[in-house]
Amino acid sequence: MTPALPVNVDAVAALLEQHDYFADRRLATSVYLALKMRRPLFLEGEAGVGKTEIAKVLAAALGRALIRLQCYEGLDTASAVYEWNYPRQMIEIRLAEASGKIDRETLGTDIFAERFLIRRPILQALEPHDGAAPVLLIDELDRTDEPFEAYLLEVLAEYQVTIPELGAIKAAEPPIVVITSNRTREIHDAIKRRCLYHWVDYPNAERELAIVRRKVPGADARLSREVVAFTQRLRAIDLFKAPGIAETLDWAEALVALDRVTLDPDTVANTLGALLKYQDDVGAITPEVAARLVAEARAEAVALPA
Repeated sequence: MTPALPVNVDAVAALLEQHDYFADRRLATSVYLALKMRRPLFLEGEAGVGKTEIAKVLAAALGRALIRLQCYEGLDTASAVYEWNYPRQMIEIRLAEASGKIDRETLGTDIFAERFLIRRPILQALEPHDGAAPVLLIDELDRTDEPFEAYLLEVLAEYQVTIPELGAIKAAEPPIVVITSNRTREIHDAIKRRCLYHWVDYPNAERELAIVRRKVPGADARLSREVVAFTQRLRAIDLFKAPGIAETLDWAEALVALDRVTLDPDTVANTLGALLKYQDDVGAITPEVAARLVAEARAEAVALPA
């Protein structure tokens, strides 16, 4: 049986935390309102801050199927929504020709029946899965082109898709829709007006520490505090790409693999590739900068929860 939807914001926060996602109050409120109002949730933020993970956690927590549409440049309706099974349609035409009984009008209708329809993620999301509406994740919408955005307007407003040969196919129960964007380009206002919007920011030190402790339980308590303090300090530096939560977790796991229980400048220098992904950023962390950041991280780690 599919679990019931959370009854309030506190229940949303607790449900997400049960599945290892620590949401702040504003994000939990946005998720609750999206579920309550049956509106798509549009999440923007830097890469690695946990936007995609929200959809995954919601699907797991609510016992819903997760249908993911990974966006990319050139994405079209044939890959995202539907296409016709042309080989099967050709076989149907050949069989009709071979039988000698060809009614062109009837045949034209028959070959565009639903049995020849190949459902792609968006159309799949309009159908129930195991008796419940699924979670539809439209991931990194900013990677697509504007014409595809325009196509989504009907889907997001009416939870339906119009197929010229069949007409409108509407969801009996709206799916839970989560749209993410890394803001490599601006998404059109028409999309945002159909959604509830939330900017997912980097977590504060306390929340990031809770995430590290839950996700990397093998890390020493002191190491976890220093890793979080160091990462928080690093985000204050003018980098091309500041590390997200995903990079913090990768770095903590790397340090555990090296049997470290505390930070030191040499270890930081040798493992920066787990935390930073651009050579210019790695080069900016000189031995002197690393030593200063480690000292600051150790001092600030003392104030974090033990």
